[in-house]
Formats: sequence, structure tokens, C-alpha cells
Amino acid sequence: MPSFSHFFQTLMETKGVFIKAMLLTLELTAVSILIGIVIGLFFALLKISKIKVLELISDAYVYLVRGTPLIVQIFILYFGISGIFLLPDFWAASLALAFHNGAYISEILRGAIQAVDNGQMEAGRSLGMTKTLTLRRIILPQAFRRALPPLGNQFIISLKDSSLAAFISMNELFNVATTLGSNNFDEMTYLLIVAVYYLLLVALLTFIVNRFEQKLAVSDR
Repeated sequence: MPSFSHFFQTLMETKGVFIKAMLLTLELTAVSILIGIVIGLFFALLKISKIKVLELISDAYVYLVRGTPLIVQIFILYFGISGIFLLPDFWAASLALAFHNGAYISEILRGAIQAVDNGQMEAGRSLGMTKTLTLRRIILPQAFRRALPPLGNQFIISLKDSSLAAFISMNELFNVATTLGSNNFDEMTYLLIVAVYYLLLVALLTFIVNRFEQKLAVSDR
């Protein structure tokens, strides 16, 4: 176990490279979350469509993602698709994380949409809105408010899952830590340092999600 003085000195000396890696990790997480929300919403709508074929497609997607490890999905995208066209490591990791998160987000959104009272849809239709317009203007805003806490948890999981991008040599936080640790024969120090950076990122993301929850709670009053 490294001494505190050695840990702090190394932390200061490597802050430049770790901050760069942290920004890349944030970018990777943000892109994968945004794409994952789109994917998740799409499959959530398929699931609640009451069309059997579409429901089966949604179920198959969720089962496939839940039944296979994320690292396998990353490798398939990175090595499999690269056999057809070159896929940069950033986009391989982003799409794999988005594909993975989308399944969990779809279930979160499906539950939130179905939790909205059916009378909301009837009220929108009685005002002359189409079903699609009612869904977009009335149902989905309420569903997203309900879904925000579990979505926040999923975002944090996605942030930590981004460390698996290290296995396709992407220079995010975990890869930088393991590389520096191996080069300096001091793995424990660098693992502790990267743990600090992940804790800071999780704290930041938790703060942002909590602020959104508070803002939405105030707007509902």
C-alpha cells in the first residue's frame, strides 16, 4: 500500500494525463447515454405498442443485451464491424455502451410510461390531439419525470461501465491508470488515483441528476 505522501505526489504529477482521460471518459459516457436514451425510448414504444410482433422484437433485444456481457458486445462491435468497415475505438465503445444501456433504459421508460394514468391519454384525445401528439406532449414529459431517479442510476452505471473501453485500447481513465501502473511498477497507486477520479465523476453526475429532480419537483407544484 503506497504512503499518503507518495500517493499525493503521484496524483499531482499525473493530473494532466488523468484530466485528459477523464474528459474522454465523460465524452464517451455522454454520447452513449444520449444514443441509449433514443434506443431505449424506441424499444419502450415498441413494447407498449400492443402489436405482438413489435413487442417480441423489443423483448428479444432486451433479452439479448441482458444475456450477454458488455465486454462481448464491445468486442463484437469493434472487431466484427471493423471487418466490414473501420470503426474507431471511441465509436465502437460508444455504440456498444448505448446498445447495452438502451435495453435497461427501455425497461425504465416502459414502466414510467405505463405508470402514467390512462386518463391522461383519454383527456388528450378528447381535446382533439392524435395519439402520437398526446404521447409526445402529455405522456412522455410525465414519464420522464417518473423515470429520472432510475435513469440517474443507469447513467452512473454507464459511467463506470465505460472503463471496459480500456480493453480495445481506448485511452480513458482505467486504461491510463493500468498503463502508467505497469510502466512504473506501481499498479496500486495508480488504481487508487483512478478510483478518486471515478468517485469525483460519480459525485458530479449524482449532483446533476439531483438538481434535475429538484427542479422538476418544483415545477410540478
